[in-house]
Amino acid sequence: MKIIRNEKLIERNSKIGQYTSLGALVVLFGGMYISFTKPELFTWSIVALLVGFILTQIGMYFGNRWGRRPRPDEQLDAALKGIPGEYTLYHYSSPVSHLLSGPAGVWVLLPYQQKGKVVYEKNRWKSSGGGFLQAYMRIFGQEGLGRPDVEAGSEVSTLDTFFKKALPEGEIVPPINVALTFLDPNIEIEAADAPLPAMQAKKLKDYLRKFAKENPFPQIELEKVRAALANE
Repeated sequence: MKIIRNEKLIERNSKIGQYTSLGALVVLFGGMYISFTKPELFTWSIVALLVGFILTQIGMYFGNRWGRRPRPDEQLDAALKGIPGEYTLYHYSSPVSHLLSGPAGVWVLLPYQQKGKVVYEKNRWKSSGGGFLQAYMRIFGQEGLGRPDVEAGSEVSTLDTFFKKALPEGEIVPPINVALTFLDPNIEIEAADAPLPAMQAKKLKDYLRKFAKENPFPQIELEKVRAALANE
């Protein structure tokens, strides 16, 4: 498997996460200092605390995706290591964050860090469990599962638009598949009726191997996809 990774983007975003987190600490401590030492400036202390909280959320967002090791892209690399066939895995080097092309076709991979349990019921995705820390993160909106269906639709639309422009005139855009990939090895998933396949990362390789056998992607179409992505 060939891996194409945008190292410059990863390094830049990792630094953004670090600097933003440090800035958040400074602003938060500043707000607390004002509240204790200069009560007449209480309004400014509240503003500082709000700004610090926002910066904290931004720092956590960037840190979770580009600063924490192993990063999601590295975990996907490990999950797909040794996959048979000519696959290429693109990290932050295509119109979507994580893209896989190969004998199984074109796949948008959406990694999630949830712990505990993920359930799809009544047309909604829900996550639960994972202990106090995971519950805290869900409350403050950083590690919530969100709307995978909406995220997937947006990614597919972006990639579809790209192929329509990048492929030669008259070429048909290849089918674009999506896999919700949960990185925690102990997560429980109940999503048999979900419109999108959802699985532990460690099961992704076998799933794609089986899919490629049942729905082989023509080599000539794969070459067109690679050529289009090479010019991205």
